[in-house]
Amino acid sequence: MNIDYDKHNGLVPAIIQDNTTNNVLMLGYMNEEALNKTLETKLVTFFSRTKQRIWTKGEESGHVLNLVSIKLDCDSDTLLIKVNPKGPTCHKGSDTCWNDNNTQNFGFLSDLETVIENRKNNASEDTSYVASLFSKGINKIAQKVGEEAVEVVIEAKDSNDDLFLNESADLLFHYLILLQAKGFKLQDIVNILKERH
Repeated sequence: MNIDYDKHNGLVPAIIQDNTTNNVLMLGYMNEEALNKTLETKLVTFFSRTKQRIWTKGEESGHVLNLVSIKLDCDSDTLLIKVNPKGPTCHKGSDTCWNDNNTQNFGFLSDLETVIENRKNNASEDTSYVASLFSKGINKIAQKVGEEAVEVVIEAKDSNDDLFLNESADLLFHYLILLQAKGFKLQDIVNILKERH
């Protein structure tokens, strides 16, 4: 790696990203010695600007950052370091230095899961379609998933892509409801798929 240490007085920013969740955990700084130690030990090591010394993340707490990969940006002056963290990253005890939970996020699907969960938990006062499904019980929810699955198969055999995609969306939506009715989330399914992979 041809890193330009000159722009920041011998240091380069190192963005630390969880290899599994892709969440940014922290920002640190490295000099050449810190980078070499990281590569040698496979434990992420920084240069502390306040202590003016090299330090390996977790050297006191045990909450190390196990190195997965390092990428250099287009200007050769910033590192993206993917890690498998052991314990919380922030010295204040949180998962990230922004006090966020380091959990997998599936974008809009995670947002949709939250809406479904809220409507499930407030079904007695909620008049939404989702709340009404939860009030009818697991059999009705499972039946809806079955109906939507059949409709997806039917539309897959035809040539109307719009109908196929809409039925696919209906199936996924009702499946997310069924997962929560059974006490699970999308992450549980992803975990099984990862194990199989």
